Amino acid sequence: MNPTPLLFAALILAAFTPARAADALLNTLTDDEKKAGWKLLFDGKSLTNWRGLKKPGPPEAGWEIKEGVLTCVKAGRGGNLITEQTYDQFEFAWEWKMPPRSNNGVKYFFNEQRGVGHEYQLLDDALTKDALSSCASFYLVVAPDPEKKKLKPWGEWNFSRIVVKGDHVEHWLNGEKVVEYDCGDPKILERVAKSKFKNAPGFGTRIRGHILLTYHSDECSFRNIKLRELK
Repeated sequence: MNPTPLLFAALILAAFTPARAADALLNTLTDDEKKAGWKLLFDGKSLTNWRGLKKPGPPEAGWEIKEGVLTCVKAGRGGNLITEQTYDQFEFAWEWKMPPRSNNGVKYFFNEQRGVGHEYQLLDDALTKDALSSCASFYLVVAPDPEKKKLKPWGEWNFSRIVVKGDHVEHWLNGEKVVEYDCGDPKILERVAKSKFKNAPGFGTRIRGHILLTYHSDECSFRNIKLRELK
């Protein structure tokens, strides 16, 4: 018997099986992840773990959950989402996708009183000519490494991480570390002093704060949102 047709059929089956498996495992943790201290911040069904700014619950509009995906609705008149809990040293991971010419972001060290936080920018770079505000940057302070930044085509899922260990912070995009800096570093504080955050108390240093998903009236979808605290 010629094995070629059977081999070809096996390769086709293998190519499609992982996609189905990935869909089945949306918004879940493996046993190894649980042992490593990971916690889901989005269960694929509700906004448990999240609320609106200075509100006891989530915004009444602007966000929708469908088929395990949390989406910021375009022109939905919503508001930012912040975590119920605050965090100091952590690893935060999520998947996201946007249509072309969209703007969003994930903020950390967010303090409701001062109203700002460090931001992992999510942006179609066609909307900006400034690397400091480009996708995956520490918004307006540290530009991503252009050689390591590899975005998926718009409409496909990207995987991002923010790692804070001690005062050291890293932004990761699709398996590559694209930004790193140290909170409180004089060079960082000098850049902050030249930005719109110059009057925000403590900006550029590490503080305990919320994680925030921004609402910019552009569509942006999130899934597999998880976090583990680091000591």
